[in-house]
Amino acid sequence: MNHRPPSVPQGASPHAPDLRRSHRLRRAALGRVRAHSPLVQCLTNSVVTGFTANVLLALGASPAMVDIPGEAGPFAEVASGVLVNLGTPHAEQRSAMAEAARAAGSAGTAWVLDPVAVGALPVRTALARELLELRPTVVRGNASEIIALAGAGGGGRGVDSSDGVEAAEEAAGRLADATGGVVAVSGPVDLITDGTRTARIANGDPLLTRVTGGGCALGAVMAAYAAVDEDPFASTVAAVAAYTVAAELAAKQASGPGSFAVAFLDALAALRESDVVERAAVS
Repeated sequence: MNHRPPSVPQGASPHAPDLRRSHRLRRAALGRVRAHSPLVQCLTNSVVTGFTANVLLALGASPAMVDIPGEAGPFAEVASGVLVNLGTPHAEQRSAMAEAARAAGSAGTAWVLDPVAVGALPVRTALARELLELRPTVVRGNASEIIALAGAGGGGRGVDSSDGVEAAEEAAGRLADATGGVVAVSGPVDLITDGTRTARIANGDPLLTRVTGGGCALGAVMAAYAAVDEDPFASTVAAVAAYTVAAELAAKQASGPGSFAVAFLDALAALRESDVVERAAVS
């Protein structure tokens, strides 16, 4: 999509200095999360609350499932980071999500929007576009969700994407420009962009897609990382790298989805910064 500047050698990325900076930040990011134990408010779907909380705890962050009106806004003002996940958006939670997003924006709190099944279903699609106007720090979704949120398609098959990650690159760039934030497209190779810098991360394991909450919990991890890093692009790259490297390590110990879920929590808890730096396939 971008033309290569003449000064960039053939085969090199035009954003290589930014990615090298992200590489340095990845080395320290996991340590900062564990040192600061960021308090992550999760307004998320009822299917994944337990798994999401356990992922945050395993990583070293602190989860708080505060998602009712009258509490969501005040809590967002004191939380370190906020996740708004539209998986099961009942009426009361929808009000709380808007309240939390507005409060997070006013307080300068990093917040992540996960537009689950947007485009395929009308209520959450309208809510996602309302929340998008509140300028999330990070938007995380699969390719079909990102394309639909950008107004360029009709969405996927429920929570499953019907589009490849590369098909969403242009839509992701437009969303990043519109929000002034970062957009992360999840898939076999994750794509992360802030409209200027773009990174791809080729880690992970298919077993992660066979555990309920495998994608949703990543949004909470992004919120934890964004809470301890002033650069949302670098923090999102770091979060995805750590998460997907842990998935690879867990898959080596697992015999199927059930044992993988347990091994994944253990892998997150045991993850070392050196594991991320040595194994992360970032380009």
